[in-house]
Formats: sequence, structure tokens, C-alpha cells
Amino acid sequence: MSDSSWGAPPTAGQAGYWGPTAGGPVQGAAPAGPAYDAPEAQHTRPMPIVPDVPAYGGDQDDDRGAARLNGPLFRDETFQDSAFHGDTFHGNTSHSNTFEHDTQNPEPMPDAPQPAPAPQKKSAGRDLSAAIGVGVGLGVVIIASLFIYKAVFVGVVAVAVVVGLWELTSRLQERKAIKAPLVPLALGGAAMVVAGYVRGAEGAWVAMALTALAVLVWRMTEPPEGYLKDVTAGVFAAFYVPFLATFVAMMLTADDGPWRVLTFLLLTVVSDTGAYAVGWRFGKNKLAPRISPGKTREGLLGAVLFAMVAGALCMQFLIDDGSWWQGLLLGLAVAASATLGDLGESMIKRDLGIKDMGTLLPGHGGIMDRLDSLLPTAPVVWLLLVLFVGSA
Repeated sequence: MSDSSWGAPPTAGQAGYWGPTAGGPVQGAAPAGPAYDAPEAQHTRPMPIVPDVPAYGGDQDDDRGAARLNGPLFRDETFQDSAFHGDTFHGNTSHSNTFEHDTQNPEPMPDAPQPAPAPQKKSAGRDLSAAIGVGVGLGVVIIASLFIYKAVFVGVVAVAVVVGLWELTSRLQERKAIKAPLVPLALGGAAMVVAGYVRGAEGAWVAMALTALAVLVWRMTEPPEGYLKDVTAGVFAAFYVPFLATFVAMMLTADDGPWRVLTFLLLTVVSDTGAYAVGWRFGKNKLAPRISPGKTREGLLGAVLFAMVAGALCMQFLIDDGSWWQGLLLGLAVAASATLGDLGESMIKRDLGIKDMGTLLPGHGGIMDRLDSLLPTAPVVWLLLVLFVGSA
């Protein structure tokens, strides 16, 4: 308590003031003298009378509550029965009332050993059985369409793009009130995938430009408020989802196209699996805690090792004219791009304040939660395969 809280000197007969009064010295106070003259007493801080406390060995710990002055007088606590009001203690100032808080509710000693917290069991954070079942089902659909009829696989990619655009635009509108026009994005996105398969990179770029123009025009049918943010989000969505997906369709045009797409899918899945397995078992050092607290540096190392091994095997046995050393480089690039893609979508979800983009896939979230690492990896794999073995 500060000095100013004590106020003016107490009046005659006020209890608890150590100094002379008009009625003479207070009982129990020091004798009057030069140091206690009335003029000087006005500048002397009044002190409360503290009852005698029996000593039990000084400062050593003892199980008798009143032996240690750890009551309200020495802590930020309030008295229950003995009120401290203004300059003095009023009411009963006996030993039992003054330290009633400590004697009735003794607290454990500061240095008493505390029970160790129970170890927490690591958890994957998702329904693994559902996630595995959905993953296997998707894998069967993709493999079947990929090797039976290429056009069916292109259709599967187009459907995934449209659903991903729907999830992304829905979350933008719900969380940020951004109305990216879905109709031109869905139509343009599907056309973009088909154009990439039929006309290659040139067709993909033309479809991308037309889709962006359609977004600009479509949004003009609504009031101008928010036009800039809506069309900006629309152009971003067109590039992020369908345009990047066109590189998967362009891989498919090669003679060994299905094997190239399979290599791309396998390396991405193996990279994610290696990151999860190693990170869950050995992860201690956070990779990007502000973006994705669950990712660790050990997990990234696992992704690189798993992807490089898988890349060497795929390039050696699945890709025409491929070599194992090319697979090592391909696996390294896939691990880097898949990790960056995952962090990129995590950044978007952080900004939106959501955990998953959707709930369509039990154990996985939404379609966009599965495309996050695939989309940025597709152009990387397409480019490296063209450089290593050509586009035919």
C-alpha cells in the first residue's frame, strides 16, 4: 500500500497509532520524546498493531498455519472477519480473526512436490478408419478411369475442380463476405481442364483468360460495392484451382500419360504419408508454427526421404526412358512443392478462421483439403518430366 493511502494523522484515542495523542502516549507505544513529538508525528507513517505470533523455528517450514506470516497481511487477499478500512484495523483484531483465512484454509507449502502431469497420448486428430476408407475408394476410381479410358479421367478432374471451386467460393462468402462468382468459375474451370487436354498449354492459357474475363463481366450484374475484391478473388480462384489442374490433363496426353499421372499422384501421396508418419513419431521442431502448428522439420525430412525413394523407383520402372537419379530429383521437388502447397492452403484457412474447406470427404475434410498439395505439384512434375524424357 502506498504512503498516500494512509491519509492524515489519526485523532485522539484512535487505536493503532504509534505516537503521542492529546490524551498521552498510547499504551504499548514507544515513550514520547524528540523523535515522537507531535509536530514530527504528522510526518510519521502510522502503522497497524500486528498481534504477536508464536515462533516455531524461524523461517523453516512448519505444518502449523499461524507459524508463517503468509496471511492476507502479506498477500493480495482480503480479510474475511477483520476488516481493514482506511487508516486502521477496525473490529476484532485478535490473533484468531486476523489470521482466520490461513488457519482455516491452510495452503500447501510453496516447495511441496507437485504431482507430475499425466503423459498425453499422441493423436492423429482425424478418423483414420474413415480417412483410409475414403482414400482407398478415391484411389480405385482414379486408377480405373486413368487406365480404362483417358477421357473419363479428364472428367473426374473436371468434377473435382468444380467441387473445389464451390468449396472455396462458399468459404470466402461465409467468412469474408467475398462473392466470387461461381457460375463463370465452374464453367470456365471445366473448360480449362478440357482445353489443356485437347490443346495443351496454349489451350489452357486461352481458357484461363476467357474465364477471368467472364468473371469480370458476370460481377457487373450486381451493385458496384465490393466489385474489386470479388473479381480479384474470382481470378485468384480460377488460377489456383482449374488452371493448376490443367497440368494433370496435359501429362495425360503423352504416350505413357497414365503412368506419368500415376507417378505424380504416388509421389504426392507418399510425400504426405512420409511427412505424417515421421512427424507423428519423431516430430519435435515446428516447421511453421504460425501457419500450421502440426508440421515439423522432422516431418519435412520424412517427406523428402520417402518421395525421393518413390521417385527413383517410379522413374526407373514406370516412365519410358526414365532413370533413377532423375527420380531422386523429382522426389525432392515433389516434397518441396507439396509441402508449400499444404502450407499455402493452411494460410488461406488461417485467414478464413476454419479448419477444413468442407466436409464432403469423411476423415479428410473437403475436396480442397485433398487438392492442396496436388495442385501446386502438378506443374512441377509436368515440367520436370518434359525436361527429363520429353512431352511425347
